[in-house]
Amino acid sequence: MATIRLRLAAFLGVLALAACGGPSSTGPTPIATTSSPTATTSAAVGCSGQPTPSETEGPYFKAGSPRRTTLVEAGMAGTRLSLTGRVLSRDCAPLAGAKLDFWQANAAGAYDNSGYRLRGNQLTDADGRYALQTIVPGLYPGRTEHIHVKVQPAGKSTLTTQLYFPGVSRYQQDSIFDARLLVTVTGTGSPMTATFDFIVEAG
Repeated sequence: MATIRLRLAAFLGVLALAACGGPSSTGPTPIATTSSPTATTSAAVGCSGQPTPSETEGPYFKAGSPRRTTLVEAGMAGTRLSLTGRVLSRDCAPLAGAKLDFWQANAAGAYDNSGYRLRGNQLTDADGRYALQTIVPGLYPGRTEHIHVKVQPAGKSTLTTQLYFPGVSRYQQDSIFDARLLVTVTGTGSPMTATFDFIVEAG
């Protein structure tokens, strides 16, 4: 009797599994639910798709800056800053090999116009990422703290813009300040850490 009950239970279990769409010799093949790595990474997380606003180049741009990711020099005054982010297309795809050309004032608000101090360019990596080691620029009359940058995807037009810092009281005195260009400060230690993603036309 016990053997019959075990066989009946096993038979009913097979029927229940088939009714629920479980594997069988004639049933449908189960669909895998694991996400494809390509599907999850093709669109950048946190990307709005809205293009980064352009701003004036200003009077202090100088072509021919050296290729480097660190603008800090020995003995340089100022709060150290580590700025990272991505260069993305309007459809939020990372843009590898995009050129970013940075230039800025020193801690006293002065630009080096004779050389290339606090000036440099770099290319994004395969994931569209960049990383810049620099200092927080100083203030000068009429402007709030800002870093200039030109962003040029390979073979495409250049975006010229400026980045700003939150919590600075000089916004109202700066006629070209744009809150959409505020970096996101992620840490106030040494160095200060901040991020900003550029979204550009790449078509």
